[in-house]
Order: sequence, then structure tokens, then C-alpha cells
Amino acid sequence: MHGTGEASDWIQRFSHLVPRGARVLDVASGAGRHSRWFAARGAAVTAVDRDAAALQGLEAVARVVCADIENGPWPLPGEAFDAIIITNYLWRPLWPVWLSSLKPQGVLLVETFAIGHGRLGRPRNPDFLLQPGELLQWTQAGLHVLAYEDGLLGSAEQADLRRVQRMAAIRPATTDVQAVGDWPLNPG
Repeated sequence: MHGTGEASDWIQRFSHLVPRGARVLDVASGAGRHSRWFAARGAAVTAVDRDAAALQGLEAVARVVCADIENGPWPLPGEAFDAIIITNYLWRPLWPVWLSSLKPQGVLLVETFAIGHGRLGRPRNPDFLLQPGELLQWTQAGLHVLAYEDGLLGSAEQADLRRVQRMAAIRPATTDVQAVGDWPLNPG
């Protein structure tokens, strides 16, 4: 089932940027591996997925919203979040909604499949694969990119080889480049 297991190493690496008590949105959460990760760190998590079975049991750690966000209206209009987590999911029509839902000083953590992944496994449909540099293009909406990667993850021996793009970004509280904050790349 999607969303089981440990939180992604990318999400773990940058989760220190999300303060205790933060409102976190886990998009296409599945069974909630990232919802559980942030809830265990004191965040108020909202998990959104269309699979009601996957969401079962997640109510203990998150506000659960079962909705088909690809074929219906966005279920959280007007809500703002301190962090938005998107992994293994791509639905381009909602990017503007997610970006506008990110509060100033909010953290965006994304890790999803990129073009070239189709030769390794699913998804194969290019509609669900990021084009080269596409994830960075979305940051033109005023995000400060802390880290970005584009390449292969995993190993053929472990049968978990995948082609991804991943990014950690923050919406600065101001557009004044002299006042932009310093964000630690590790929790040290």
C-alpha cells in the first residue's frame, strides 16, 4: 500500500525546518508515512488522499481528508500551512493552489518521479513524470530553494531504483533579498 514504511530520507533530512506545532499538509498521503513522521515531531498534520482504505487508522495522528483532488474541488480552500509535503505524486493543475497555501516562512518538501523513470517502473505516463528542471520552474512563484536533486535513487540490487527530482524550499517572509533568512541545511 502506498505510504507505508519509513519517511523518505529527503523528508527526514529537511524535517528540522518544520517547527514543532506547525500545520503540515501531506498531499496524496497514502497510509501516511510522512504524516506519522511529522505528527511524532509535534506537528498538526492534515493528510489528503483519495483512498479511504489507505487513510484508515491515520485519524489517530492526523486530520484525515478523503478526497479525489484530481477530479473534484480542492477540499481545503483558503487554508494555509507551515509545511507542504508531496512525495511520489504529480498533479500539475494543483501546483498554484499548493503554492498559495504555503505560509510565509513555510517549507515545501517535494520528491517525485521524473522523466526517465518509465524505463524503471511505474508510473510510465509522462503526464505523471516531471520534465527536466520542471520542479525548479515552480519555484519562480517566490520560493527560496535550499536544495534540489535530479537523478537516480536506490539500487538495482534492492529493486528500488527510481528516477526522481526532489526539492526543499522555503517561502521567504519578505521579498527583500537583504532580509532573507538563514536556514540550516542540517539540524546541527
